[in-house]
Amino acid sequence: ERVPLVWARTQTSLGNALWVLGEREGETARLEEAVTAYRGALQEQTRERVPLVWAETQTNLGGVLTVLGKREVGTARLEEALTAYRAGLQELTRERNPLGWAATQNNLGNAFLALGERESGTARLEESVTAYRTALQEWTRDRMPLDWARAQNNLGWAFFTLGEREGGTARLEEAETAFRAALQEVTPENSSSLFETVQNNLNHTLALLQTNLASE
Repeated sequence: ERVPLVWARTQTSLGNALWVLGEREGETARLEEAVTAYRGALQEQTRERVPLVWAETQTNLGGVLTVLGKREVGTARLEEALTAYRAGLQELTRERNPLGWAATQNNLGNAFLALGERESGTARLEESVTAYRTALQEWTRDRMPLDWARAQNNLGWAFFTLGEREGGTARLEEAETAFRAALQEVTPENSSSLFETVQNNLNHTLALLQTNLASE
């Protein structure tokens, strides 16, 4: 009643803190509270009043919903995450905020990938590929080397998952290319956990590629 936008900003900050806590804990209660806090903030941080703040809060909501969706069975939370990211992108455009736009595209790809891993078929996985490639239009190697490498790793895993579903070698070769690209920037010194992840993903890809080549 007194200061609605300050109240909303504090709700957003509360959501951020609850999200961090929720990712560190095994339960989902903190993540559920984060969702409530972000949705509370959006009651005052409307698109009409503060469009970019509204968009950023939508993308935060999408992020915590993605984490929840990965922990829970089913796809409802992941579908909600897609809705939130798409809402955010209506205002968080490439022209206004190119790096924020790219980050949201990458996160959209993560939600599509999580959905694609749970669903049959390849449509969601193809959408994740499109989203990651879109992110890479602004997350360039020169401008954002580590973010570029993260997106390359994500793209590689989407291709790997497609390769598992489709068989053959074409998708796996694309996955290998993406993982090797990521390793051009990621090292044990600048990001040991990401380096280990990319290296493991590359090893899985090479093993499956060798198996599929032997069966042809």
